[in-house]
Amino acid sequence: MTRVLLAEDQGMMRGALALLLGLEDDLEIVAQVGNGDDIVPKALEARPDIALLDIELPGRSGLDAAADLRTRLPECRVLILTTFGRPGYLRRAMEAGASGFLVKDGPVEDLAAAIRRVLAGERVIDPALAAAALSAGPNPLTQRERDVLTAAVDGATVADIAAKVHLSPATVRNYLSAAIGKTQTRNRMEAVRAARQNGWL
Repeated sequence: MTRVLLAEDQGMMRGALALLLGLEDDLEIVAQVGNGDDIVPKALEARPDIALLDIELPGRSGLDAAADLRTRLPECRVLILTTFGRPGYLRRAMEAGASGFLVKDGPVEDLAAAIRRVLAGERVIDPALAAAALSAGPNPLTQRERDVLTAAVDGATVADIAAKVHLSPATVRNYLSAAIGKTQTRNRMEAVRAARQNGWL
């Protein structure tokens, strides 16, 4: 039996996926979590063969958890399953060590087949998204620019952002200015929106 951990914040979706995958003869759901902070502790406890991770979760993102799993539980493969098929997310998922990336609108049979392919050592990526990622190019934002934009998501002031990321207000302004330039937007809220749409945050 293949042991599966499922991370999905929407309870109904998580329950439906667990039920449908549980009908497969060779798959067993050994853990379910709705918060990104619970992924690694639960995986260390349940020892799944594969973790199905959503990206946008309360707490840590599925992408951050994927990178942690690669270090702390290298035998566990990661398959990202998300509503948001953004090229930047795909690129970050691959950098984090994910073995697959699928968008949630496919049939559950395809998901079960993807799990088996990943466990056989294949990389499984949504074909349309792979093509989009190739044409989109790499993330132009540095890690610090991403940190500053992430802290600006809720319309925080420069002083708030500076306190959150432990930088001076002047340095925060410089990073915001650079991010606005790289995203070709007019202000930081537009830069946040553009970076999110591309999956860069």
